[in-house]
Amino acid sequence: MTPFTILMLIVIYFGILLLISHLVSKKDSGNDAFFSANKNAKWYLVAFGMIGTALSGVTFISVPGEVGAAGGEQFKYFQFVLGNAIGFIIIAKVLLPLYYRMNLTSIYSYIEDRLGTYSYKTAASIFLLSRTIGSAFRLYLVVIVLQRYVFDYYGVPFAMTVLISLALIFAYTYKGGLKTIIITDTLQTFFIVSSVFLTIYFICDSLDLGAIEAFEAVKNSNYSKIFFYEDFIGNRYHFVKQILGGIFVTIAMVGLDQDLMQKNLSCKNIGEAQKNMFTFTGIFVVINLFFLGVGALLYIYANKFGIDVPKDLITGRPRTDLLFPEIAFRHLTFIPSLVFLLGLVAATFATTDSALTALTTSFCVDFLGMNKKENADKPNSVRTRYIVHIGFSFLMFLVIIIFNSINDSSVVGMIFRVASYTYGPLLGLYSFGLFVKKRIVADKIVPYICLLSPALTYLLYENSAALFGGYIFDNELIIVNGLITFLGLLAISKKGIQIAERVY
Repeated sequence: MTPFTILMLIVIYFGILLLISHLVSKKDSGNDAFFSANKNAKWYLVAFGMIGTALSGVTFISVPGEVGAAGGEQFKYFQFVLGNAIGFIIIAKVLLPLYYRMNLTSIYSYIEDRLGTYSYKTAASIFLLSRTIGSAFRLYLVVIVLQRYVFDYYGVPFAMTVLISLALIFAYTYKGGLKTIIITDTLQTFFIVSSVFLTIYFICDSLDLGAIEAFEAVKNSNYSKIFFYEDFIGNRYHFVKQILGGIFVTIAMVGLDQDLMQKNLSCKNIGEAQKNMFTFTGIFVVINLFFLGVGALLYIYANKFGIDVPKDLITGRPRTDLLFPEIAFRHLTFIPSLVFLLGLVAATFATTDSALTALTTSFCVDFLGMNKKENADKPNSVRTRYIVHIGFSFLMFLVIIIFNSINDSSVVGMIFRVASYTYGPLLGLYSFGLFVKKRIVADKIVPYICLLSPALTYLLYENSAALFGGYIFDNELIIVNGLITFLGLLAISKKGIQIAERVY
């Protein structure tokens, strides 16, 4: 597939998204449609569309690439996915009923009711920081692929590639917001799911393997080990660490994250929202297992045809997250390349468009109070929302440029490591709010607790081997971060009952 062909396909793809945006938002581009899709979304569309948002380009490229990484990752990521599934069920049974009972637009309004204004602003700020960084990392992963295989050919600078990508996302989300995204993400998820199964088919065809033969080849390869029970202390891939990390990272990064919860809150009622979450969980687990299967097949294919893992152009180190695009664009025929491209673009932009909408919603509701009666009908509120949307697009652009200048490790590992530090305080805030009912925190001190907790967590991570007899942390580090925040809140609290401050 030539750079020109790839470019034309991307142009056509975005043309379709812009057309959908126009049709969906031409009758209603107000704030209610943008923030909550008028709370009238169909649960099955939300469930299917959430797959695209949850997977992202990280899953599409990095997860298959990690299967054959030098550290012996194999299918260890599936342990984490099983933890994710448990976390999704907890969200459906515990957090969603709370959010619906309080009729929230921004989920951080709960913290205002329970802990106070400073705590509320702190929680919203943590989300804005965490989601901006996480989404920028995800978009970065795909932009470097497009840069390497398309825009370098035309001499377009990396910064311009990022700017064009964000401008296109802004163009189809700024009017309809969530109402548009529920439709576009459904389409994009279709491309992602189709891409996974068709990629498996085309690779198997190239290897002359039928479905059963491919299953046996993966099963008998050096890439298919799922469960790691050896050396709990020193092995970061140990089953218990991965399951616990998966549960709590999911609760924090999904259940306490405005992005995915905003989609759930667009359903008519709690029953439909829970059906959405349970359906989404089942599809999520199955799709991730197939992504790992793609990874094993890619390495089997690479070994058979003598294909090396691409190296970073600057550091010269192997980049496992470039193996999938390398094989798809340079070693398979046109149709498999097309399938890969559609899946990659869909996975990434389904995540980024959703994130920009959620960031805009959180800022408009949590800091500008657009959900309050006195502000909801102001004539300039929609124009203000446009400005906020542009602002977050530009902020994400800056983060990607900075990350590109310093990145020296696997993107998938980096995202979850950062999440352990940034989302941990949210876990502590909500745990305190839910489980400690008759104590009031010193609200003005809460921001300092939420800054201190990640710092202490980082020190523990760096010195865990020396402090805990060789123990190595992985994704379960978020539990430690949340616990430190929780204990800090307990230390600055006293007996009493918080009086709700919100007025509608």
